[in-house]
Amino acid sequence: MNSAESLVPARQFMLEFSQLTGLDPAGIQPRRYLWTDAFAVCNYLEFFSRTNDKTSLNLALRLVDQVHHTLGQHRMDDPRTGWISGLSAREGELHPTRGGLRIGKSLRERGPNEYYHAQQEWDRDGQYFHYLTKWMHALNRVGQVVGDRKYNAWAIELAHAAHAGFTYLPPGRDRKRMYWKMSIDLSYPLVLSMGQHDPLDGLVTYHELQLSTARESDQTGPPDLIQEIAEMTEINRGLDLFTDDPLGIGGLLSDASRLVQIMIKGGPQGNGLLESVLDSAHAGLVSFTGSNALRLPASHRLAFRELGLSIGLSGIEKLRELIENNPDIFGNTNPLQYPLYGLLEYVPLKEKIEQFWLDPKNRKFSSWIEHRDINLVMLATSLAPGGFLQI
Repeated sequence: MNSAESLVPARQFMLEFSQLTGLDPAGIQPRRYLWTDAFAVCNYLEFFSRTNDKTSLNLALRLVDQVHHTLGQHRMDDPRTGWISGLSAREGELHPTRGGLRIGKSLRERGPNEYYHAQQEWDRDGQYFHYLTKWMHALNRVGQVVGDRKYNAWAIELAHAAHAGFTYLPPGRDRKRMYWKMSIDLSYPLVLSMGQHDPLDGLVTYHELQLSTARESDQTGPPDLIQEIAEMTEINRGLDLFTDDPLGIGGLLSDASRLVQIMIKGGPQGNGLLESVLDSAHAGLVSFTGSNALRLPASHRLAFRELGLSIGLSGIEKLRELIENNPDIFGNTNPLQYPLYGLLEYVPLKEKIEQFWLDPKNRKFSSWIEHRDINLVMLATSLAPGGFLQI
């Protein structure tokens, strides 16, 4: 299926998503979920860029507004009201991301003195760092498309809030670490461990935002996120990025696509991060494909995790093109060649995954239906990935 053909089902999936979640037509209590909505915004921007359809652009802007007024404010079942940042109604409208954004889970967050139940925690609200970085990226893309700096400013404010809330200095240590999950108001951690790729997501996204800020303002002074970038660089130092989880591998590949664009646009170069990301993604793909997980029936598979991989795979050909066309940055012969060319053999997995989930009979199982919103959006992103993979 070529890119023009794939746009048709992608738009159909996004139409279904908008109707199911109360985006269009607008629902009284729309069902917003930060991760899914970040990909959805990028999808609508991609549709607009390829068709000049103003309806798609309007849906992207309406979704941003719904997310901020739903996930930037306290839950309906919470005695607290208003913006989770604690700002007044008027100030909250001007700075909707200053307190972070809720995940959008079905259950209220666990209180600081409540018993921790590992399985139930997956369904409890709070804040996830890697969801916040996805929203920073979506806001930055909106700002670029519509030419309004407020979206980049909101992304920067979200970066400041997230970094301050999730990073901490352990006693006796000389560099910070991160919590995996925080309370809605960022006042206490809900899960103490660190997300494996959260520091990488943070560093790549901070660089992306800073590049946009510099381009928009032509500033020559210190970057707005210079302290956050320095601290996140230290947190990343020596981390093991290997994973055989398809969603995690896809995230590595997506970050690699953004890293290459960042380097070409004047971001940091030569620190070995890109090589490490590509090596880890390649090793992960070797392990994942060796497990034969893609041969299982639909009832034993999670679409959104596999589609995360296919989205990442979507960027490999473009990544190779950018590296080869910029020898002044990447060199004519360089250590990227082995992991990059090793990854190319896995590109056909993208179509294999898409075709499996495009088959209606595979979307009738509970494994699809229970995660329908996120599955619809990520299948659409895989079919039309440009809006998400571009910085």
